[in-house]
Formats: sequence, structure tokens, C-alpha cells
Amino acid sequence: MGSSSAPLPPVEMFFFPFVGGGHQIPMVDIARVFAAHGASSTILAAPSSAPVFQRSIDGDQKSGRAIRVHTFQLHEDAVSLDTDTSAAPSTDTSALLEPLRELLIERKPNCIVVDSFHRWSAEVIDATGVLRIVFNGNGCFSRCSFEMLDAHKPHEGLDSEYEPFVIPGLPHKIEMTRSQLPHFHKAPPDGGNQPSGHRRGRPNNNHFGVVVNSFYDLEPQYVDCFRNVMGNRAWLVGPVSLFNRNVEDKAVRGKASSVDEQTCLDWLDAKGPGSVLYVSFGSLARLSSRQLHELAHGLEASGQNFVWVIGKVSGSEGNGEISADGDWLPDGFEERMGETGQGLLIRGWAPQLLILEHPSVGGFMTHCGWNSTLEGVSSGLPMVTFPISAEQFFNEKFIVDVLGIGVKSGSVEWSSWSWRNEVIEPVGREKVEAAVRKLMGGGVEAEEMRRKAKEVKEMARRAINQGGTSYADADSLIRELQNRNGD
Repeated sequence: MGSSSAPLPPVEMFFFPFVGGGHQIPMVDIARVFAAHGASSTILAAPSSAPVFQRSIDGDQKSGRAIRVHTFQLHEDAVSLDTDTSAAPSTDTSALLEPLRELLIERKPNCIVVDSFHRWSAEVIDATGVLRIVFNGNGCFSRCSFEMLDAHKPHEGLDSEYEPFVIPGLPHKIEMTRSQLPHFHKAPPDGGNQPSGHRRGRPNNNHFGVVVNSFYDLEPQYVDCFRNVMGNRAWLVGPVSLFNRNVEDKAVRGKASSVDEQTCLDWLDAKGPGSVLYVSFGSLARLSSRQLHELAHGLEASGQNFVWVIGKVSGSEGNGEISADGDWLPDGFEERMGETGQGLLIRGWAPQLLILEHPSVGGFMTHCGWNSTLEGVSSGLPMVTFPISAEQFFNEKFIVDVLGIGVKSGSVEWSSWSWRNEVIEPVGREKVEAAVRKLMGGGVEAEEMRRKAKEVKEMARRAINQGGTSYADADSLIRELQNRNGD
């Protein structure tokens, strides 16, 4: 044993992000957070992802932090992983299995933080003896909701997909319908006719713990449930988007922007404080051309200023994709938006953090992905909720019914763009217009939502700074790993 006063060696942490944007972006930020707390952080990347990750950490490396990207060299017979940030959760990443095994055996880090969508990875990692910490991209509210849904099954035996039921065992009254639940929660026990690869199984729980992109004061009762009732060792280290403190970090987060940042900021600068609605549905969602047509009509009729990020567009039947430059926009819509200055359309990737934090932006229409939800919360913005898939309908309940900072658009049908065959009836233009007016048009209710949103924003900033709960949780995990290393 050395002297008790001798410094312990730095903790070496590996981070293994999934390929989809809603997961890889916060995972890269988590790696940066732990590097800022003194850990040696290595982000593991497929060749297609490495340049994006490297661009995100250039500033950290220039500041002298111990963070790097390790690019896997795929074996000759491996299937190429040419994916982008819109990769689906079902994307097979097992081509990285052997390179991961070899690296862990060679380097033996103190731990690896691995995305749960690498479904094959648990057995591989555990066989090497490296501590496995799981990241799944969700908050504690949705995790507890799923747990209580599984335990009590209040959705079974109902007469209608639209008959409301309450999820038992939660601190708040959370009312859902079967139509809002993922298909795998409604499938028969044997999976029925469900496509392979989509059945929701229980995760491998033989892990050291869970890293969560959230903060205690945002969802305290659900953090306690997640830890004490569900039995998870959990370190809450978010919102990690707030670790992007300067314009450069915010501009390069994720992919390169498809719009000139200055052009976008100049457009926003010309608008009054809090007068612009930001509209984005994340990197994965493909809304139908019919739905986007209705959205365009609703946004225009609302009379409110907006920035609309248009991603990939699915065909009206949900099968295949059409160009974002297709003819689904109402006649003359884009020209009118340019002439009147009411709307700015962005096709592709947008500098979301820069836009959300601009003083002219007063609201956020979102698909309620957890990453976007946290970015909206951290920017102090009330939201129009438009959930589509995954756990997004649970996040809508959290935004509207728990935090009290949201207006529902009227979306009630869970769908998966990657394999659904059914036609989803779009949310009509009248509902879109009404929700936007309710959030952005002033009034007592809107002002109360805005006040609450600003309070949550301040809580988020306190959490990540020294003395805050997320700051303390990051330090706590590093100390625990150091102590295990020193034994």
C-alpha cells in the first residue's frame, strides 16, 4: 500500500454512444462532463460517427481536458455502419462487437458507459470484467411510468383504444389511453404478429448502475421511485446540454447545421422578445406529408412568428420517404412566409441550442423526445407537445400534467415510422392553430406556464454548477471508481 496522501490515478471512463442523434448527442456531452470533473474520457465511435464526435470535443481538448475519440477499425468481414443521427433504435450495431471486446481486454478502463440500444453489448462487456454503466436516454418519470404499467397492467381489458385509464402507483394522477402506448406494450405475450426486433424485453440488470441525463429537482419523486422502488443505482448528471456554454459549442453540437447560423440569428434578432415559436420534431421522426401540410396551415393561421425545422418526410401512407423539398406545402406557403417574415423554414439540421436560447424565442413545439424536452426546460420555454413514438407520450404527461408548462397539440396515436403499416389520422390545422395561440398569444394561463418554465430553467442551472445535485453526482461516481481502483 502506498501513502494515504498519494493521489489516486485518474479514472479512465469509456463512453459507447448509440448511432441515433437523440442518444449520441447527450452521451458525448456526458463524456465531456466527466472529463471536466477530472476523468479521462474516451468516446468509442464507428468510423462514420468519429468526425462528428471529434468536432464536439475540439474545444475541450484545447482546454487541456483528457478526452479523446477512439475510432473502431471494423473487421474485414463486418457489415459497414454507415449511419447518421437519424438511425432508428432497431439499427444493428453488432459489427462493433469484436473491436469492442478487443479494446476492453487491452485497455481495462475503470468503467464503460454504454447505451442500452447496443442490445448485444452486456454479455460482451461483462465477460471482460469491466464495470458496465447503462445510459438509455430517458428520464426517471417515463421509466417509473413504464414500470408501474408493467406491474399493474391498467390498460388491459379496455373496450376502446381511446378509453382513459390511470397508471397506479405514481405520485401524480397520470391518465393515458391505449392509443398512446407503444405497440410492444399492447402485443400478446408471445409477440403475436409483431415484427422481429421490436419486442420490448427487460434490460440486463447485471450492471454497476445507471447514468441519467436529468436532475433531481426536476423530478424528485420519480428519482426516488427510480432509485428506491425500482432499485437502481443512479447518478443524475444533467441537463448535459448546459455544458455547452459558448456559441461555438452550441453551433457544432450534433451534425453541421444546414443553415447559416448568422442568417438564422439575424432573422431572430428582428423579432420581439418571446414572440417566436420554435418547431422541431427531432432527428428521427418522419411525419407524413399530410401531417406536415396540416401543420403548415395551422402555423400560418395562428399569426405567430415561427422557425420550423423540417426533417425527413414520410409518404402519406408512412411507407418510404419523400424529399423535404416535396410538394406537400400549401400553395405559396413558403413565398408568403418570406414576404411577410412570419416564418423561417430550415431543411435538415439546425443549431437547436442557439435558437432555443435566443431572447426572441418564447415557445417550443416538440415531439417530446427526452433530449429535446430537457433542452426546452433548460432554456426556460413552455412547450406545445406533439408526441409521436418511443416514450414521448409519457414525456408529454410530464411536461403538461407534472411541470405545468405545456399545451397539448392533440396527438393521440403512437406510431413507429420504421415499421408501421397503418395510416395515422393527422392532427388537424384547427388543433395546431389553437395550441399555438394558447401558448404564444398571451393570457393568464400562458403567463403562468412561462413563469413556471423560468423557475425550472434556474433549477437546471443550479444543478450542474458546483454545489448542485448533478455536479455532486458526477463527482460521486468518479470518487467511487477511484476508491475501487485504489483497493
